[in-house]
Amino acid sequence: MQQTTAAPITAALHPATQMGRVALTVADLARSIAFYTDVLGFTALQATADAATLGVGGTPLLHLQEQPGATPTPANATGLYHFAILVPSRADLGRSLQHLAESGYPLGGSSDHLVSEALYLSDPDGNGIEIYRDRPRAEWPRKDGALQMATDPLDLRALLAAAQADLRPWTGLPAGTRLGHMHLQVAAIPQARDFYHGVLGFDIVFDWERMGALFVSAGGYHHHLGLNTWQSRGGRPAPAGSAGLRHFTIQLPDATALAPVLARLDKAGVPYQQEADGVALADPWGNRILLTTDGASSEF
Repeated sequence: MQQTTAAPITAALHPATQMGRVALTVADLARSIAFYTDVLGFTALQATADAATLGVGGTPLLHLQEQPGATPTPANATGLYHFAILVPSRADLGRSLQHLAESGYPLGGSSDHLVSEALYLSDPDGNGIEIYRDRPRAEWPRKDGALQMATDPLDLRALLAAAQADLRPWTGLPAGTRLGHMHLQVAAIPQARDFYHGVLGFDIVFDWERMGALFVSAGGYHHHLGLNTWQSRGGRPAPAGSAGLRHFTIQLPDATALAPVLARLDKAGVPYQQEADGVALADPWGNRILLTTDGASSEF
């Protein structure tokens, strides 16, 4: 099913804004480290008895915090839908697909979104993950100036062929891999729009309220945040003791870009705290967010 933007977008956040590190609660740290390193290809950068930081090429991308006995987030709760790992090329995505197949780890799905190609799966705690590659922006389809996306079948054979033609062996996630976007389950699209567009300042790319979804971005990207009510309409945050999202990071280029965001938070009466590595706040459903200007984020 193909969709287009309803109207032109105007920038409020700095166009260089992107997503930074994500932090998750997991039930068994050793199990999660094994999954994220052996199956997905992250590198363990730091580890303690109950926490670990993983990354690619020395860049931290994922923080894991163990909570023994944590249970998967209920399907109808607000919170994480998936976090999305952006790899640099189609061949890199094909290598991830081939490695997943060789590892015997099940895929949850795959899609061609016209602007990107994506694989979907879940970690051992049920946390949703997307691994994807973007097509070049010049190839993103538009109609009457409006960006188009779809959820079409992905040609998995062609993806594997791209990896095999590249000849490089699997050595884990490649240099240049980063967190491309976040996708959250929320209770109501209007409230999500008011917060993520009206207060934080993301541009609306696709507003599909009637279909229970909203996609927002900065700098003309197809989306930095997806927000949906497909299972969580009217829902509440997951109960204490659940595995899932601890926080995610929105990375702005500098303090000048951050200042108008803080002004909008003040005007809207949204509380926030200045931490050592950024500004900490929460969305209407308690999803914790760190605004940073240097890409660094620690557990807070």
